[in-house]
Amino acid sequence: MKAPVISSWFGRGQGEAPPDIESAALRSDRFRLEREGDWKRLEAILVRMEKGGLRRIADDDLIALPALYRTAASSLSVARETSLDAATLAYLEALVQRAWFQVYGPRTGFVRWLRDFLFGGWSRAVRELWLDICIALFVMVAGTVVGWLLVAQDEAWFYRLFPANPGDVRAPGATREQLLKSLGHEEGAAGLAGFAAQLFSNNSGVCILAFALGFAFGIPSLLLLVHNMALLGALLWLFNGQGLVVELAAWLSVHGTTELFGILLSGAAGLHIGRAMAFPGKRPVLDAAALAGRRSAVVMVGVVIMMVVAALLEAFPRQLVEDTGSRFLIGGSLLAFWLAYFILYRPAPRAAEAAA
Repeated sequence: MKAPVISSWFGRGQGEAPPDIESAALRSDRFRLEREGDWKRLEAILVRMEKGGLRRIADDDLIALPALYRTAASSLSVARETSLDAATLAYLEALVQRAWFQVYGPRTGFVRWLRDFLFGGWSRAVRELWLDICIALFVMVAGTVVGWLLVAQDEAWFYRLFPANPGDVRAPGATREQLLKSLGHEEGAAGLAGFAAQLFSNNSGVCILAFALGFAFGIPSLLLLVHNMALLGALLWLFNGQGLVVELAAWLSVHGTTELFGILLSGAAGLHIGRAMAFPGKRPVLDAAALAGRRSAVVMVGVVIMMVVAALLEAFPRQLVEDTGSRFLIGGSLLAFWLAYFILYRPAPRAAEAAA
């Protein structure tokens, strides 16, 4: 007599599912059937891409790939919100993850990326910053002149620019012999590897700081360039007083043509970001800054390479080569190389890959 009162689904027969479970199963089946065609097509495209890259993909499938990815991502979101069956959810999560990697992930391996970077990508990125490089170059020259004039008018400025170092003879009042000796070396190559590492750390820090400060509309980057070049101007004034400016220029040229070029590019990269934020044009400020940041980041990767080269040059050839002419030859050759690479070397952007 009491049986009818028991929950009604018991009366559906042994093995039959409750109404809510059956409804969820039907809803999951319907959801899958309506979208399974797009999922299977996306999966087939991904399999071909994972096996052979873009060359094995038809144009229609390549064009449809972003839309299919968005459809799968939307399906995954719905599946999570409506608590569809675990099998469908796991399938969609794996499918969306694979599709994301193919749509947004890296297209090339490290070796191929490095080849593209060195053989065209870096030089193109530098040329795109030509206006910022011109501005930074003007600021660096002006900073050198300012440093010279400040110390020429008041020698106290030399000590303001150069912190006092008891072991350094390069200071006002030094004799010609003392200054000339400071351009030589005493220990040969011993310990120069550690010296190179120290110089690389210092030079890279200056470059990274000049780049990082660009977010403040580039003004701090320019001020940093002025300060660093004022040190050079003060040093040129000091050696010029003893008739050694040519010897100093030769000594500096060994590593300076690379190091100063790297600092110039770092300041220009920071200024490029700041200028994009101050004058975004028709783009939103964040979009303009992001575009400039990606371009400047390519330049900065190359600057790190330049700083490694400059540190090695500063630690070894500059210390071991004492002849003025040989020093100028090394520095001049490197300057010619960088100018040729950044200005004259203009390979077509990925022409071979487009043809393939």
